Amino acid sequence: MISGLIGKKLGMTQVFASDGKVVPVTVLQVGPCLVTQIRTKEKDGYSAVQLGFVEPTSNKRVTKPLLGHFKKANVPPLRRMREFAIQPGKAELQVGQRFKVDLFAAKEKVDVTGVSKGKGFAGVIRRHHFRGGAATHGSMFHRAPGSIGGSSYPSRVFPGMRAGGRMGGETVTTRNLTVVEVDAENNVMLVEGAVPGPTGSYIFVRKARAGHKAKPKVRA
Repeated sequence: MISGLIGKKLGMTQVFASDGKVVPVTVLQVGPCLVTQIRTKEKDGYSAVQLGFVEPTSNKRVTKPLLGHFKKANVPPLRRMREFAIQPGKAELQVGQRFKVDLFAAKEKVDVTGVSKGKGFAGVIRRHHFRGGAATHGSMFHRAPGSIGGSSYPSRVFPGMRAGGRMGGETVTTRNLTVVEVDAENNVMLVEGAVPGPTGSYIFVRKARAGHKAKPKVRA
């Protein structure tokens, strides 16, 4: 069986738990996805399955090589594809097989990967949470980064120095999110908390890997 599916972030809302507490959730459209190719160790050197996200699309922007790829798999043209690991000891997969959101179940832990919102150019205070200088008493040091290296030695700036630059627009994975509800009829899933990316962006949901610790903070 496969370990994950492709989907879209539809937005955020809140639900009430059985004890009356308000739980913030993200609404995800997960699947349906079609198997477009199966990777094997004998032929490709690794085992994986290539899935395509089913959504309304036009054939005009599909290149001829991709059209041949979809025709060979006997599936319609798909815009978004991704490979997922195959869980050992499960039923064999077939090209053209369809998977829906019922691959996941309520109270299950999942990892969600997406591209965080692009913020454009940002300084060190916003981008790296620098404290900044004093705002009064004649100070002329407010939002500057400060010293970035020695003048006489080493007379250069070391790689990785925290500075202003493009913020956001990075691939971020939020781990160990709890599935609150699964609507198999509409291919919709509710997960507790926030996931990376703006509304309408593509996301990848996979079953949480063993050994994850507390989920890190998310730059939505």
